[in-house]
Parts: sequence; C-alpha cells; structure tokens
Amino acid sequence: MLRIVFMGTPDFAVPTLDAIIRRGHEITAVYTQPPRPAGRGMSKRCSPVQKQAQTHGMEVRTPVSLKPRHEQEAFAALGANVAVVVAYGLILPPPVLRAPAHGCLNLHASRLPRWRGAAPIQRAIMAGDDKTAVTVMRMDEGLDTGPICLMEPVAIGTWMTGGELHDRLADTGAALMIEALDAIAHGRLDCTPQKRMGVTYAAKIDKAKMQIDFSRPAWEVHNLIRALSPSPGAWFALAGYGSKPQRVKVLASECVQVDGAPGEVLDDRLCVACGQGAVRLLKLQREGKTLITAADFLRGQPIAAGCLLV
Repeated sequence: MLRIVFMGTPDFAVPTLDAIIRRGHEITAVYTQPPRPAGRGMSKRCSPVQKQAQTHGMEVRTPVSLKPRHEQEAFAALGANVAVVVAYGLILPPPVLRAPAHGCLNLHASRLPRWRGAAPIQRAIMAGDDKTAVTVMRMDEGLDTGPICLMEPVAIGTWMTGGELHDRLADTGAALMIEALDAIAHGRLDCTPQKRMGVTYAAKIDKAKMQIDFSRPAWEVHNLIRALSPSPGAWFALAGYGSKPQRVKVLASECVQVDGAPGEVLDDRLCVACGQGAVRLLKLQREGKTLITAADFLRGQPIAAGCLLV
C-alpha cells in the first residue's frame, strides 16, 4: 500500500478520497482550502473534502498558501510516496511537486490538452462538445501541462447538464485514480507528454457571463443554460416584479426552430427568440425560491407573448 497525501476541496474530489480510503492506502494528511464564509449568515464553512476527512479521523491541513518554506518542509516531512490532487485550488510550488517519491498526480475533468484550467466541465458543454474525458496527469509547474498517465472518455449528451457531467466525471475519475495508484504500487505507471495541438483553456466562469444573452444563437443559449445547471445557474432579468428587476435562473431549456426579435417571448409557454432560432425555457427558479416548471412559473408570474426578456 502507498503513503498518500490527498489534496482537494470541492464535492468533485470526495469520490476519489473515498475510493482511496476503500482501497486501503495510508493517507498521511489531507490538504484542503480553509473554511470560507458562505450562506446568508456568512458563517465559515468547511470544504466537502474536510468534512469527509474528519469523519474518518484524518489529519486535515488548511494552509492559505504553500509558498512559505515552513509549509513546504511540513509537506515533505510526511514522507509520501505520492500526492493525489483533485481540484485543490492552490498552486503547488516546485519543492512540493518534487517532495513525494512518485510526484503529484492530478485528476482533471477534461480531455487534455483541451480545456486546461479552472472550469473544464462547464466550458466543454458551453462549446457544444459531444465528448470529454477525465484524465490522470503527472503534475509539472505549468497549468495542466503535465504528461498524461491515464484517460477515460465520457460522452456528453445533448441534454446533459453541468451537474450531471460533474457527477459522472467524479465517479469515473475516482476509479481511474485507483488504477493509476495500483500501477504505481506495481512500478508500471507510464505517462505520455501532452499533444501540442488542440490546446484550449477553460477560464473560470465570470459572474457577468452567467446572464443569458438572447442575441446569441439558440444553441449557444441552450448550452449555457445546461452548462450552469443546477449551479450557479444562467439567468435573465424579469422586470415588473417588485420594486426592481428580479433575476430568474433557467435550469433547463430546449431549442426551437422559430424566429423573432432576440429576447421576444413568442408564445404562452416561454418560447424566447434568440439571435438565430429560439429556446423554450422549461425549468426556472426565482431568487430564494424552489425550482419549478415553466407552467408553474407562469401561473405565478404571467409573461405575455410579445414581452422582451433581458
């Protein structure tokens, strides 16, 4: 069995942590992001990885940076065979990358070198990709540039949301990381340099880009909606509801082959014209409310044909 340092923060990393525990490897410490203010009360909340690690009585470390020398020395002192990194969120300086005997393995949710960076799941769907992958990569000092050890392709269905793809890749990736660790334990993990062609970057989704732009083609609007569903959610502003326009999230939609002025509501079932074609909004959520169907939404807030959504 291997001595492993696990480094991860969000829900995406939890299945891999669980799989390593089940496999019986020794986890010497778990690194995760420090507790952050969240929710209406802005009270500090532990990361999903920290919560899961604490249920198993593991040592959890939450440094704000790994650049200080004392943090690097504390990491090296763990004497790990390998570090497993899954959506950790901190840069690993060269001394940390070199400390484990077999280096640091990263689980990345894309078909590298396509969609290096912070938001590969959402960017793949937004671009209309019909396939992606989950990749085990040996980390170097670049941004997701290290050699590829293992890769498992995953299809992206026309209706698949970001949440659904997230869960599929998290589960598939957990099994793939176990395969990589087994290979290390038997001295046979081979890694191949990434291709130089086909490199794209999955930049973090800016909040300003979450607003639906109905001047875009319908397929782009539909892909944005499903990429950001169920969270954080693509939205439009609904005027005439209270004292100011209210944000309404759209969590499901479909493309419709009709035309109209961008943003124009074309019927009584929330078919909205886009720059090319139209989208029918199927599931919506007002601020602070539960997710409901378009029919239920319209019963509480009628939107007549001819109205413009922005």
